[in-house]
Amino acid sequence: MKKYLSLVLVLVISAVLAACGGGNKSGEGKGDTKELTVGASNVPHAKILEQAQPLLKDKGIDLKIVKYQDYIMPNKALNEGQLDANYFQHIPYLNSQMKENGYKFANAGGIHIEPIGVYSKKYKSLNDLPKGAEIIMSSSVADHGRMLSMLEAEGLIKLKAGIDKTAAQVKDITENKKGLKFRTDIEASLLPKVYENKQGDAVLINSNYAIDAGLNPVEDSIALENSDSPYVNVIAVKKGDENKKEIKTLVEVLRSKKIQDFIKKEYKGAVVPVSE
Repeated sequence: MKKYLSLVLVLVISAVLAACGGGNKSGEGKGDTKELTVGASNVPHAKILEQAQPLLKDKGIDLKIVKYQDYIMPNKALNEGQLDANYFQHIPYLNSQMKENGYKFANAGGIHIEPIGVYSKKYKSLNDLPKGAEIIMSSSVADHGRMLSMLEAEGLIKLKAGIDKTAAQVKDITENKKGLKFRTDIEASLLPKVYENKQGDAVLINSNYAIDAGLNPVEDSIALENSDSPYVNVIAVKKGDENKKEIKTLVEVLRSKKIQDFIKKEYKGAVVPVSE
């Protein structure tokens, strides 16, 4: 009887130890894994993050990706604590969102540039645009300066001297030889549809939405923003979180040669990686 009780006691103790992780080497280290939730637009951001998942796993970070189709919700979710970071926006847009909404965010690091393209179903070059042509841009005011600067660089318009061109608006145009008309009331994600429906004479589309709609910015656009654009897409976090180890690791991995090589191969100039 004593032997039987001793055996039962040993089995009970063994079961308790196993449940607590004692003696189970396959479970060791699980407590060291950190979960990181990052919001991103479908293309190219989420696809780039998917490439980074196994690299981060090796560094003890379990990356969860939450996909968004617009430019508003990722910042709201970050502000409300639903995300640890987001990856979808460039610096001027981030700054404008912080100013408009009082968000206390920080730029944890730049990852890539998405050159904006001009698309047209009617004309093969900007030079072919007729007088009074309708140019359609997104309703995102933060993108207007970027788009107008591109048109200025192409010689179609001139902007007011001395202004901050990242904040330029249509009212800041001082020279418009072709008398171009600007429409700015369409949400950015709908611009590919506008292009397919042959609305306007030319449509300026952000590359993430263009790629998501099956367009190739390099081949399908009639003009493409220079790759030295200051509109770098960044990892945004709540202020203070930019110094967290897992955030720094995320940025390091996204800037690694393996991820940069993926971006170059996958997007062939439509998305350009940066290293700082």
